[in-house]
Amino acid sequence: MTPSFLSTRRGKLTLALLCSVAFLDFVDAPIVNVALPSIRHALHFSVADLQWIPSAYLLTYGGFMLLGGRFADLLGRRRMLLGGIVVIGISSLIGGFAQSSGLLIGARLAQGLGAAMTLPAALSILTTSFKEGKDRNTALGAWGGIGGLASAVGVLAGGVLTETLGWRWVMFVNPIACALVFGSVLRLIEPDGARKKLENFDALGALLATGGMLLLVYTLVKAPTAGWGKARTIGELAGAFALLAGFVVNELRHRNPLAPPSIFRINGLAAADVTQLVAFAGLLAMFFFLGLYMQNVLHYSPIQTGVAYLPVCFVIGGAAGAASQVLTRLGTRPVIVTGALIAAGGVYWLSRIPVGGSYVTDLLPGLVIMSLGVGPMFVGVTTAANSGVSADKAGLAAALLNASQQVGGALGLAIFTALATSHTNTLLARHVAPVHALNSGLQRGLLASAIFMLASAFVALRTTNTRGEQAVDQAIEAVPEPAAS
Repeated sequence: MTPSFLSTRRGKLTLALLCSVAFLDFVDAPIVNVALPSIRHALHFSVADLQWIPSAYLLTYGGFMLLGGRFADLLGRRRMLLGGIVVIGISSLIGGFAQSSGLLIGARLAQGLGAAMTLPAALSILTTSFKEGKDRNTALGAWGGIGGLASAVGVLAGGVLTETLGWRWVMFVNPIACALVFGSVLRLIEPDGARKKLENFDALGALLATGGMLLLVYTLVKAPTAGWGKARTIGELAGAFALLAGFVVNELRHRNPLAPPSIFRINGLAAADVTQLVAFAGLLAMFFFLGLYMQNVLHYSPIQTGVAYLPVCFVIGGAAGAASQVLTRLGTRPVIVTGALIAAGGVYWLSRIPVGGSYVTDLLPGLVIMSLGVGPMFVGVTTAANSGVSADKAGLAAALLNASQQVGGALGLAIFTALATSHTNTLLARHVAPVHALNSGLQRGLLASAIFMLASAFVALRTTNTRGEQAVDQAIEAVPEPAAS
């Protein structure tokens, strides 16, 4: 019997390191949100350009995710992890010193590229380092709770840093963290073996996938302001889907495809990825709308807005840890479905926020309920999406899951922001008081978020109910032998 790696000191430190990498990537999206008003004033951003501070990160993060994951499998996960950490650290330093809006947006684009390099590499290292069963469930439980936890901590840290040290420190914290993580990777992660041969590398597939993803995320980000019915938006969406369709055709024909179609024959993998996409569309939009509500309706300061999310940090962490222990007994499907239903109930509670709301009665209960569901849901989804995946495709599986998350987040923000804004504008045209019109629009957006969270529970019914060692049998049945390099 193979001894438990997680029971060793090195195993625990490795898990902590990989979760730190995930946290670093996840937190870079929400940490800037609370600082946006200060950044706009300091660098003279226009209202239209301001959205690109958070959106630029999502654009390259989602756009290069698939390529980053496949390169991790081919070139070495440790190499990609170290390279991505360097990119994040340098780009964050440049962003912190930026004196123009263009330079800051460029730094955010580079940050997203670094995240697309590090996240699939880190997750694939995790799934190949910890044995399938209790060890991997525990490891994925810790990883799965990081996404929701980072969303809350990001808002909290962004508020505290902006009000105390200034907005530039939401960028300056990254180089410090990157230096610590870089040294730990060198000490804890085993060096990669020889690189695989790339003479038959699927360059066309890489171009089509990256181009399609970049255009899709870009269009989704721009659609709320450009207009969904505009010819340009429709054309860009058609172009994105054409590129992605071309990618699928290319993969079916190429002798060494970037994304081998065989990976989608793994039971439940596609359903887990779609569950992540739908759920994260609701979750990211929820955090966006609540931030607007607290600052523009309740008139919270940035630090008050951040502190309001503190209970979320503790509840998501605790719920995720508990869920990882339940997975072996119940399997992933009941955990995902139950978590999604609970999270949907919490977001629905939040959709009833009044103009003169109270944190204790109108926000805290919904946040706690949502957190109790989000932790187990993402633990289950992460486990299901990586179960039964052979080691040579672990980076690709990780990239597919995280690309689903980024596209889902962009999709949710695009659709629900348009829905909320349209409703607010309709009420303003009827001469409803601005604060009431804004609040009603936020309610409409949060209700849509709750519906998407609920829908993710039904999608999750199609996932494979993986229990502990059962995944080993799935791997043997579903995944063909790795091709010789």
